[in-house]
Amino acid sequence: MSAGTRSPEGLHLAFRHLPPELNPHAAAAVSHLRGWTERHGLIGTATARERFDRADFGSFAAATYPTADRQGVCLIADWFAWLFLLDDQLDDGALGKDPLKTGELMSQLFEVLTGDGDTPPAGAPSIVTSLADLWRRTEASPRWRARFVDHVIAGGLAAGWEADNRARGMIPDVPSYVENRRHTGAIYVCMDLIEVVEGIDLPTEVYDSEPFARALRAACDVVCWTNDVYSLDKETALGEYHNLVTVVQHAHVLTADQAVDRVAALIADEVESFARWEGQALRTLPEHTALLEPYFAGMRSWMRGNFDWSARTRRYRDAVESGPDPVDYLELALVDGASGEPGERR
Repeated sequence: MSAGTRSPEGLHLAFRHLPPELNPHAAAAVSHLRGWTERHGLIGTATARERFDRADFGSFAAATYPTADRQGVCLIADWFAWLFLLDDQLDDGALGKDPLKTGELMSQLFEVLTGDGDTPPAGAPSIVTSLADLWRRTEASPRWRARFVDHVIAGGLAAGWEADNRARGMIPDVPSYVENRRHTGAIYVCMDLIEVVEGIDLPTEVYDSEPFARALRAACDVVCWTNDVYSLDKETALGEYHNLVTVVQHAHVLTADQAVDRVAALIADEVESFARWEGQALRTLPEHTALLEPYFAGMRSWMRGNFDWSARTRRYRDAVESGPDPVDYLELALVDGASGEPGERR
């Protein structure tokens, strides 16, 4: 396998029963996203813009939410940009190595989501002000919003867990990593957005039921672990070890290729587990079929769309090809507000 292009045969087989789809408004999402990131000051340097455009988040949104209308897929593209830009700061920059600063930023984000930050203070970082715009545009029920905020909070706690590990130079064990990965990857947050674009509102008793919860967990693991396979070389180049392949390799004393193959087999198992739990949910909750079917379809689109996008995006190749000192694409002002200087190196 060449650097940055790990794609074992077992991984392709895992997705063979999930057909690829693409939203017809893909081009609109790409165009809209460029304007939105410019308006909100999320990308200031030419280097950051070039890297961002190569990642192709608009097409990612179109592949994972193929049935969303034009407005919906544009909203999703904006959410993706926001989530990935924050993820870069946490994973690739100094922020993610400082538990205190990570906690301070997460507190600002939570203030927006809990209703105290509709109008962020002057000088707030662009990652905060742009979240306020996203939150205003995301129309959903109070029940959905409460669940979404809970997932964001869980993501913040998991980000703090990662930051603490980095500060101590600690590689987590497999169970701890798997549990926290669902939250650091913000995949529950992304799955929540299925309800927004499909116009559904899943009752709490259905969401918390065992078959639905197990199907959702399996789908989340498939997405996160697939991302780990494709981002392995990028993260290794950056010295990052919060990756299931690295964790499995360390725990079982394997070579990198052996660990990739083992994770690919785990992904295939989880795809099958999702199908089993989906079937059980539809059998045991027939009165909610009209809500469950589009939600499960959205999960399938997420698993397949993430696989296809991960295989072709430049996001995971650029850091590898630039060597141990990656291109200067992190902008301090994104998370430090008026005090930061665009383009400052990690």
